[in-house]
Amino acid sequence: MADTHKGTCFCGAVEIQVSGAPEEMGYCHCSSCRSYSGALVTAFTLWKAESVKIVRGAEFLGRFNKIGFSDWHFCIKCGGHLMTVHPTFGLTDVYAAAIPTMAFKPAVHLNYAEAVLPMKDGLPKLRDFPAEAGGSDEARPE
Repeated sequence: MADTHKGTCFCGAVEIQVSGAPEEMGYCHCSSCRSYSGALVTAFTLWKAESVKIVRGAEFLGRFNKIGFSDWHFCIKCGGHLMTVHPTFGLTDVYAAAIPTMAFKPAVHLNYAEAVLPMKDGLPKLRDFPAEAGGSDEARPE
């Protein structure tokens, strides 16, 4: 049986479930993620769309799309951020903090050219995105 993890928004009204293994885990340093989250960096877990389900409280799920690339999902009751859907890639980014039972094992830093908090952890630091996601695949120095 595949690994299954559940988590909720801040107030618990929306419950999310992820199954299997994420495609990638890491940190994003882009200004959009920083601005939306109110944090200097965000921790992401990237899943195939079919591996992510809303199991309770779908009626409380709000959506926001600023630039057409990503659909940000949040709880309309508490404002808690849950996930960002990237339809172009068929992937969903579930905030690592939203699934507390899953061990977070980051493998990469994305958009490190926009970093405001240097992180010396030995992980690859990409200027933007990997080539397969339309990025330059260019590494940045730690």
